[in-house]
Parts: sequence; C-alpha cells; structure tokens
Amino acid sequence: MKGQRYDSDFLVIGSGIAGLCFAIEASKTGTVNIVTKKRDFDSNTNYAQGGIASVFSADDTFDNHKNDTLKAGAFLCNETAVDLLVKEGPERIRKLVEWGARFTFHDDGKGGKAFDLGREGGHSHNRIVHAHDLTGKEIERALLAKIEQTPNIRLYEDHTAVDLLTEHQLYGLPGNGETCYGAYILDNETGFVHIFCAKITMIASGGAGMVYQHTTNPAIATGDGIAMAYRAGAYISDMEFMQFHPTSLYNESGKGRSFLISEAVRGEGAILLNEKGERFMESLHPMKELAPRDIVARAIDRELKRSGHHCVYLDITFKGRLFLKERFPQIYEHCLEKGIDIAHDPIPVVPAAHYLCGGVITDLDGRSNIKRLYVGGEASCTGVHGANRLASNSLLEALVFGSRAAEHSSHYIKECGNDIKTPDFPMWNKSGTFDLEEWVLIQHNIDELRRLMWDYVGIVRTNLRLRRAQARILFLESEILDYYRRSTISSGLLELRNLATIARLIINGAMMRQESRGLHYNTDYPEAVESMKINIIQRNDREAFYGRNTEMVK
Repeated sequence: MKGQRYDSDFLVIGSGIAGLCFAIEASKTGTVNIVTKKRDFDSNTNYAQGGIASVFSADDTFDNHKNDTLKAGAFLCNETAVDLLVKEGPERIRKLVEWGARFTFHDDGKGGKAFDLGREGGHSHNRIVHAHDLTGKEIERALLAKIEQTPNIRLYEDHTAVDLLTEHQLYGLPGNGETCYGAYILDNETGFVHIFCAKITMIASGGAGMVYQHTTNPAIATGDGIAMAYRAGAYISDMEFMQFHPTSLYNESGKGRSFLISEAVRGEGAILLNEKGERFMESLHPMKELAPRDIVARAIDRELKRSGHHCVYLDITFKGRLFLKERFPQIYEHCLEKGIDIAHDPIPVVPAAHYLCGGVITDLDGRSNIKRLYVGGEASCTGVHGANRLASNSLLEALVFGSRAAEHSSHYIKECGNDIKTPDFPMWNKSGTFDLEEWVLIQHNIDELRRLMWDYVGIVRTNLRLRRAQARILFLESEILDYYRRSTISSGLLELRNLATIARLIINGAMMRQESRGLHYNTDYPEAVESMKINIIQRNDREAFYGRNTEMVK
C-alpha cells in the first residue's frame, strides 16, 4: 500500500463553521473533500458557548454593531469588512436556521417568536443569538447533519494536512509559490501521505491557542493552516493580537484544555471579585465587567500579580438556581462536577488564550495572495477584528466570509473550470525512523514552547521578554527541523513544527509593534501610536518583513 491521489473541485482543510459553510455552498457547484485532524465535531466552533452576534432587535442598528466592533478593535479594523459583516450577518444566521440550527427563542408578544438576544462585553445592545450556552455545538451539529445529506461532499476524519501543493514545491524554484493545487495529507491511521488535488483549496483549520500553556482551545488548535500558508508564501498579519479570554475555570493542575466560562455570564450581570471579595472593575472602566476582553484580562492579570493569589472570582449567585440551570446548563453542570455550585459559590477564574485575531490576509471574498487558495474563520485575517475581537463576532465572521468565499470560488470554477489543470505531484516518500528518545524530546519541546509563550509573550509583554523569547524559539525551531528531517512523519510532529512557526510569527509581530493597542500590551511602549498600522509578514529567503500595503491582496 502507498499514498493515493484524490481529486475534487474543492478541498476544505478543517471542519469548523467556516469550512462547513463553505463546503455546503460550494457543493452546489462541484465535488468537495473535507479533511479534518480528529473527529468531525472537534473544532473551536464546537466549544463556542456565548453565541453569534447580529442585529435583530428593533432598537439596534447596523451602525451600532459596526461602531462597537471598531471600538473593540482599537480602530485598527478594516471598516469595509466590518460593514459587510454586520449587514450580511442576519441573512446568514437565518440560513443557519433553514439548515436546522435550533437557537433559543422567546415570545415576541405578538403571537410569534423572536431570537432571545443576550449581551456580552463591548456590545452596546442585546444582539447575541444563542442556543443556551451551547451555541457552537448546536451550529456544528446542524452543519454536520446538512453535510451528511449532501452527496457531493466527502469527509475524511483523522487526516492531518502536511503542506500545500505549489509550484515551488513541485519545481524547487526559488521564492514563493504562486498557485495552490491542493495539499499533502497524512492519514494518521496508516501513516501514509496522500495527495489531495483540487481546483480550489480552502483553509479553515482554526486558531492556534495550543501555542500557550493555558488555553480554552481544543488540542487540535495548533495553527496548522496559518503555518502551511506562511511556508507557501502567503501574507500573514496581526499575529501579535492573541485574545486571552478573561474567565476560564481555574484548573489547579494546569493541564488540559481550560473550561470556558462564557462572557454571557458577565452579560447577565456577574461581577468579578478579588481574593478579599472586593469588586475591582468599577474603578477601571465605565463598562465595568462588560469592558472589552483585553481590558478585563489585564485587570485580572494585575490582580493576580498584586496579590499572588491563583485566581479571581466571578459571582452570579444572585441570579438563582432555576435561572442558571436554564440559561447556562453546560456551565452549571460542569462546575457542579468540579464541586462548585454557581448558584451558591463564586466561580474561580483565570485568563486563558482564546482567539487569534491574526492569520492569513484575505480580501473580502476570502482570497489570499496565492492563486486558488482561500482562507476562512480563525485562520484568516479579514481585518474585521483589528486589535481585539468583539465578543461573538468570530462565528459571524466565519459564517459571512466562509459563505462569500464559496460564492466567489464557485463563480471562478464555473467560468474557468475546464481550463484549470493540476500538475502531477510526486508521492510523498515515507522515510525516516521512529526513535523513542527523540519522541520524548519532542514532547519536552512542546511543553517548553508553551511555557515560553505563556511567560514571555502573554497578556503583558516587555522588550526584554520578547527578545529572550525570540532567541529561544529560533533555537527550538532548529531542533524541531532536525527531528522533522530524520523522523517518521506523524500528526504530533507536524503540530510541533507548526506551533514553533506560529510562536515565531507571534513574537515577531509583537516585536514589530512598538506601541500598546488592543490585545498587545508592552510596558516599554504603553501608549498607542496612531501612525502604526498593520504589520505584514511574508516568508522569503531572508524572512523579510513588510509594512501594511492594502494593494497587496487583489
């Protein structure tokens, strides 16, 4: 047995909301192969508790949503992208309902039903469409059910993307590949690497929370799509803007995924208390606990460093058990399993890496600078989030721009499909050895990398910490590259290689941004600098860095 070649019109890498929406819409035009590393439902979408933000209330407006997004993003957002997001959002959410998503409704007082709209930090109005506190899971369920009913779509589970297929990889030419023809994909069960060729490739592989020691992300969030695109020559931006969710359940062991305590809990009036039972957000921001996430996360970080205590506390006991069990059933049950009755006890919480605002730069139709390569969801950088994502805008962005990418690429195939040719790429040479001692070192490198990022490139940064992090990550990358060249390829080794790349991109972005803005806070540059815009990083022989140029992506 050896690697095989699989051809389709569309290849989707990842199975979150962006990838699945793209696949459903694209299947109307051609065949779709979806590859996903783990189970079909294991994605950041599935763990999104809060909801999906959009304007449905009579007292809300598109301008309100847009202004809230721009303000949260420290005015570094692409206004055109934000405008598209808020205006196309309601129609896309209604499409989810058509596809079977069961959101929470209430009586509209006129004999009908209306969305039960919640409110989260940074929002001036109630506009969070939700399915109790299981919104992401419900959306994923509905999309997967739709996928199962669609004959043009085939799902490959337990498959890990290795690298994109480009001219550079095929011909060994210097510089960057200009066209994407698909990807090398590892079958984790057999160990063979297959060629998945496609007329259009869509990266929707999610974020990179696993680059940090504490994260709300699932184990698969290792930044694979961003790292692959970077190696192929894609433009990368905003990597310094990693959002730390202020409130994850304190985990004394520090191991495993941190359980998220949704921002919607604060939206329902929960307050933050320090170890003395004192409320500390009142004096820090006019919106108090509903301030944007970067402000709340830094406030908690300051309290922890000041007191030396291991956590702060989120108190919603005043709401009562019946309300909490109805509104937050997952959070209520999970905390109860940990011995915390949130109707009686404040919840111990700490910040955790949650969402990457940066990624592969795309235009308004999801296109990267590499031909036939589209990117959506957390792996992309549409410009919507700027320096800080507004709560519950992530699912909306994935939905809106994932669908736009499907529409644009489908039109491209209809117009040019017969003229699209794919070269014959060589099969992957399954070589290398399995050395148990080396694999122990690989796990050590993963642990060291995650601790390094948490300690030196976390919520609050300094030039000294960043320089130390950069020196260490370059050394780690050289070790990892050596392992990669000599060892049998595996999902774990691929993830380690990608995590190291992502860590370096975050560090380099943070060192380039000599100011404090949004999610990036450097005590050596405590003020925002208006002349600083968006940094763009692209791989070349010298790892050169480029300043913002809005004409780079056509």
